[in-house]
Amino acid sequence: MAQNASDEPGGTGPSSGGPTPTGPTPAGARWKPDWRDVVKRLIGVVAVIVAVWLVYLFLSAFLPRWWAQVIGNAVDGSFSAGAWWGLVVGAVFTLVPLLFLMQAALPRRSWQLRGAFVVLAALFAVPNLLTLGIVLGTSNAAHAGERILDVDGPAFRGGSVWGAVAGAVVALVIVTMSVLYRRRGQRLRELRAKQS
Repeated sequence: MAQNASDEPGGTGPSSGGPTPTGPTPAGARWKPDWRDVVKRLIGVVAVIVAVWLVYLFLSAFLPRWWAQVIGNAVDGSFSAGAWWGLVVGAVFTLVPLLFLMQAALPRRSWQLRGAFVVLAALFAVPNLLTLGIVLGTSNAAHAGERILDVDGPAFRGGSVWGAVAGAVVALVIVTMSVLYRRRGQRLRELRAKQS
């Protein structure tokens, strides 16, 4: 009696004679989560949230006073110096983050590069965020920062507002010019493609 080709040593089929499953898994074989892994991940997420909250509480009690003292030492009670430093800080640390965000929004960027630009934008926005935290904050540190700026940094907060507005306007002009330049270049390429 002749053997099946699949049972021979040189045969191509499986020794069991049955077809190998190549399609999707059956409906009865569902994925079951590893609950120990899920619990570990949840504990990790909760630990990160608690750590971030504790860092926030520490920084909110420390940073407003520190930032107000830095500005107070630079201004030294001068009204004109306070207005000048406010304009510079407000303009620079509004313009630069917006330009970084513009770079992150450009097409054909990898997610890693977009993330790097967003992180840089957040870092460069910190001085204005600190000033905003003093102005809008309700903590004891924010009130202490306000008192320090009232005495040692007059006109800094007002100058920061005007500087932020100027930085935003400059960023808007740069973004508008960049968009128009890109559209003009695209139209020129299309015209050259039609002519050729």
